[in-house]
Amino acid sequence: MSAPTQASHASSSAVPRRQFLRVAAAGLAVPWLGPLPGRAGEPPTETIPPRVRFGLLTDLHYAEKEPAGTRHYRDTLVKLAAAKEEFARRRVDFVVELGDVIDTAASVDVEKSYLQRIAAEFAAFPGRPHFVLGNHCVETLTKAEFLEIVKQPAAHYGFDRGGWHFVVLDACYRSDGAPYGRKNSTWTDANMPAAEVDWLRTDLQNARGPSIVFVHQRLDGAGAYLIKNAEAVRQVLEESGKVRAVFQGHYHKNALTHIHGIPYCTLAGMIEGKGGETNAFAVASVLPDGAIHVEGFGKQSSYRW
Repeated sequence: MSAPTQASHASSSAVPRRQFLRVAAAGLAVPWLGPLPGRAGEPPTETIPPRVRFGLLTDLHYAEKEPAGTRHYRDTLVKLAAAKEEFARRRVDFVVELGDVIDTAASVDVEKSYLQRIAAEFAAFPGRPHFVLGNHCVETLTKAEFLEIVKQPAAHYGFDRGGWHFVVLDACYRSDGAPYGRKNSTWTDANMPAAEVDWLRTDLQNARGPSIVFVHQRLDGAGAYLIKNAEAVRQVLEESGKVRAVFQGHYHKNALTHIHGIPYCTLAGMIEGKGGETNAFAVASVLPDGAIHVEGFGKQSSYRW
């Protein structure tokens, strides 16, 4: 499947260091090109304690099955343990898994066993875990089954921390409005139903502080990885005037675009590659001045805006 194209207003994260220094000196916002991330013993980059700090990871695709191409399903447990250690060291307030925490199984019972194993791992993480539904999460399972196992009351909801508002969204719906589940969907048909879009508008209107949004499928770019009604969702985010960042998964590669002032940050998939050296996760810090720092580990890029 070809990668989604970047719109003309998109900004690439690959900025030469000299150009970065020139632009930074002019006071313009650009992605951060910091030191190589993930080195053992490296201290936090912030000199001022953040208002909120949270862990980010996506596309774990955990399963007890043999590798397929670049996907090493069992290696997820080793990579997840490394992320847990780093999140504990950084004392994150919560952790967000951006979807596809498990991979597809041949039966409901086997897929439940995958999710039960991975949910037990997350239960030992520092801070509360928040799970964004991905297409693989509800390929065989229903949403109700998934949410029951991870002990999460809803697939989309908002919560507050440190004066900021956070929103978890669910785009695992077919074009006809039916929710994914029991192998009734295709991953290229991702949609956010009108009722959820209306809820999002109201939730952001009622938010008392700046907001950050989490979703599995992409709201930027074009092509198969995009939510089909992404433009309508983006309009709600833009009209609120409160959204400072959107974090996404699904694509398995680093990507960063800016659309009408909102950064859309797509994280690298943890599943890609054999062994812990191919890990990918991040720690995001929201500073008192409103700046957001994303510190990547392994294959995950780092950014500041």
